[in-house]
Amino acid sequence: MDEEILLKEGKMLPVMEHFYTIQGEGAHTGKAAYFIRLGGCDVGCHWCDVKESWDPKLHPLLDAEEVAIIAASFCKTIVLTGGEPLIWNLEILTNKLKELGCQIHIETSGAYAMSGILDWITLSPKKTGLPKPEIYTKAHELKMIIFNNNDFQFAEEQAAKTGENCKLYLQSEWSKREDMYPKITDYILANPQWNASVQTHKYLNIP
Repeated sequence: MDEEILLKEGKMLPVMEHFYTIQGEGAHTGKAAYFIRLGGCDVGCHWCDVKESWDPKLHPLLDAEEVAIIAASFCKTIVLTGGEPLIWNLEILTNKLKELGCQIHIETSGAYAMSGILDWITLSPKKTGLPKPEIYTKAHELKMIIFNNNDFQFAEEQAAKTGENCKLYLQSEWSKREDMYPKITDYILANPQWNASVQTHKYLNIP
């Protein structure tokens, strides 16, 4: 069958990398998790730390069910990330993961329509490609990347669209952390509905 058809159906997916590690960010920080990083993203954040993921053609097309079997053999917490994983049809991958008893987390900008079975949605909106309206109320956590002072206002605008049980996180862009975390700390103390998220995996020197 033609690769384009297999890709559209979600039987094959462009997988940049997949690996077993510890979740470094957000509500599940410190939890063992198997990451599946899919290639492909056109949101285009200038500070993205995985720009090599943007072009899906650079990454091999792998059988979605085979990747699911490998992931589930390590642990039952699976994180789908990218790139932007919702570019792709996630039905086959997530159905297999659920069949194998997994909890499926996704890290997404929300710029594409949702697909597949998703147990935990981390929404990280970007100004360059705003989320689809329907994802806001489904998000379990909102992770706002703070690169400059203007991002606090953007964070509030995005938080206003989420459901009442959505956990709210502010996370400094890594290269700005020495400047921005003092400001994030002050902001959270004044606005305690927010929580701080830190990329702990970078301090632990793990993927």
